[in-house]
Amino acid sequence: MGRFDIRTRSGPIYTIIQGQGGVSFDADAQAFFDRVTAAGGALTLIEKNAVNTLVLNLKSDNIWTLLKAVYPMVGSSAAACSQNLKSSSFTGTFSGGWTFASSGVTPNGTNAYIDTVFAPNANLTFNSCSFSIYSRTNVNPSTNQSWGCASNSNDLPLLGATLLATKAIYSYIYSYTSPDAMQSAINQVFQGLFSSSRTSAISAVTYKNSTSIASTITNAQTTQPSSNFLLGAFRNGLNSIIDYNTYELAFAHIGDGLDATQIGNLSSSVQTFQTSLSRQV
Repeated sequence: MGRFDIRTRSGPIYTIIQGQGGVSFDADAQAFFDRVTAAGGALTLIEKNAVNTLVLNLKSDNIWTLLKAVYPMVGSSAAACSQNLKSSSFTGTFSGGWTFASSGVTPNGTNAYIDTVFAPNANLTFNSCSFSIYSRTNVNPSTNQSWGCASNSNDLPLLGATLLATKAIYSYIYSYTSPDAMQSAINQVFQGLFSSSRTSAISAVTYKNSTSIASTITNAQTTQPSSNFLLGAFRNGLNSIIDYNTYELAFAHIGDGLDATQIGNLSSSVQTFQTSLSRQV
């Protein structure tokens, strides 16, 4: 029987015990691996170790319980990348044309999206929600490119974000119009972890990695989107799929609200995860 250390962002903390039966992982990580296998996907040992360390870091920072759906985008297949790391709920469905690689998943920009089967009104509270994506692509779009969902013909309520041709980012947490839409500075380099979080009736912030790039004093909301949150595109209030995008995704999450410290810890954990897979940006 052998043993070796798994390096976390602060050094070799967790020890993996390896014997004839294989490697022992955190129970939640192992359950994710089992779901990938059952769906017909496969993960390398490097990918498993990276996911296991991600789970352990999220738990040690007390973030794990706040996340509802986590998509690590490992396994280079729809079967693997559609799986939710947190649980057997919210298994994603890939539609349209996608490119799968060890570095992540890339939509074709014309008909590709992931339906997370995650309806905000059934799974989040009014004033505590967050979402993020890790983008590996930096392009200047000629048209709006978005992810998220809305519910009625006026696109209200809405949860998601839009990257404009100016490379400004509009982020929405249950509203579309000012003061609830958060616009970041223009000319954002759209690579890294982009997160938006609402932690109260009057506080919402958008971050790039761990740095705040936009914030707003928001109004208390009384409704939430009833349609499913999309990655790679946006479902508008008329139930149409619009704003298809071309960003290579290497991580995404949806969950309860995260404060600035928790966003910083999430960013650090995700960066450690990406670095261990040699796909950090």
